[in-house]
Amino acid sequence: MRSLHADLLLQRLQHTTGGQLRLRVCQCLRTAIADGSIPPGSRLPATRDLARELGVSRNTVLYAYEQLQAEGYLQAKTGSGTSVAEILPDSYLTATAGQPGSPHRYVDEVALSRRGSKLMGYANASPHQWGAFVPGVPDVREFPHALFSAIQRRINRDPLHHHLTYSHQGGSYDLQQALVEYLRVTRSVQCDVDQILITEGTHQAMDLIAKMLCDPGDRVWFEEPGYWGARNILRINGADILPVRVDQHGLVPLAGGKGASPKLIFVTPSHQYPLGAVMSLPRRKQLLALAREQGSWIIEDDYDSEFRFAGNPIPALQGLEPDAPVIYLGTFSKTLYPALRIGYMVLPKPLAAAMKLACAELFRGGHFLIQTALAQFMREGHYNAHIRRMRLLYGRRRAYLVSLITRYLGPEFLHEYDHDAGLHLVLVLPKGCDDVKIASHALRRGVSVRPLSQYFMHRQSTRGLLLGFACVEESAMLPAFNVLRDCLIKAGLCPAEPNSANVLPSG
Repeated sequence: MRSLHADLLLQRLQHTTGGQLRLRVCQCLRTAIADGSIPPGSRLPATRDLARELGVSRNTVLYAYEQLQAEGYLQAKTGSGTSVAEILPDSYLTATAGQPGSPHRYVDEVALSRRGSKLMGYANASPHQWGAFVPGVPDVREFPHALFSAIQRRINRDPLHHHLTYSHQGGSYDLQQALVEYLRVTRSVQCDVDQILITEGTHQAMDLIAKMLCDPGDRVWFEEPGYWGARNILRINGADILPVRVDQHGLVPLAGGKGASPKLIFVTPSHQYPLGAVMSLPRRKQLLALAREQGSWIIEDDYDSEFRFAGNPIPALQGLEPDAPVIYLGTFSKTLYPALRIGYMVLPKPLAAAMKLACAELFRGGHFLIQTALAQFMREGHYNAHIRRMRLLYGRRRAYLVSLITRYLGPEFLHEYDHDAGLHLVLVLPKGCDDVKIASHALRRGVSVRPLSQYFMHRQSTRGLLLGFACVEESAMLPAFNVLRDCLIKAGLCPAEPNSANVLPSG
């Protein structure tokens, strides 16, 4: 069997004609090194082996190696063979120019589709996904990686054949069954296995829903403010998004106006994102009645419902009525870690078969082994134990951040809708200030916060900052908070010294 280097050189030799063979081999090898196809430090085959694989004489390969060694592209060590130099010669800079596949060759302008251009115009994903005060990120260091790895090793030792093929039934049956049991107890969700569809997260779920249930121009009610990621997926699929006001009881259904009936209604009732309101029972019943009347589907994003630090658990909207017109979305990104990329949908029975078939057709699901390991992790009680432990940890961190805000800024900086839950809180700023500019100043000093204004579709005067506390140890929280506070002081938004009335008793 030929080596990868031989395959590469054979392909290039087909397009290099004329001249002596030894010069052509040398040129192809030089170009492959120059354009990065054979990276610095790579070990090359022995001359005898490469000559046999290329079907040329050994002297031809010897010439190429010796020539490139003389030019500084290769280095040879006794007992270690021949490898590409770690630092390439100056001629590398000119050799890469104009070469196909060169890492330094860029296209100045690309012609994106209208849909692609719209996506780029609204793209809001941040490259900063860790540290103070990134919202919505759990403390991934606290996950029991050794325990989970042991479960994975046990399953991987002798995997079943159907765990190694494509998914056509909406994911691992074991995980679907574990979710039915978990959601029934913890969220009052009423469903069976056939209604569970495993996804790679909320974004994939939203994309599938938009493609299957919305035609371009269909009306969608969306919380204002709301999660920009889900909104952008609906937008890119051609939905007509109507922002609907949120108050202390959640989305206000009558604020949607008379217009066309919504095909979809997107809500985060257990912990409104980003303001933190909990949808009241009367509001939930009103929304369900309206959806039934208008033939709408409610999308219930229950993204961090596990983390309530006070009061009674809030049951899911989906379980309030039999056969509710609700598509329930959940994820393990907040309870375990985001890179796991496992979420789930609980589908109304009339939608389940079509949505599972569409998911298989569009995305060719898999990941059975890790889904099966996660199911075992849940069945053995580790998942509930981890959530209980993290709830205590996040509750302490939240309380400490609230104490800092209260002490050094004042209680008026905490948002009135906050319900002592979730992985972030909202720092309220005076109307009309530039929260984007403040967030930018903080980021330059190593503190990452999100401006509240970016969660609104329409420009208005509400301003604030989202502060995530879950992945910030208390020892790191005060220094980061002092940086943020200094940014607010320089913007003239808070006094340089805390008001004595706000100072908490020591100890």
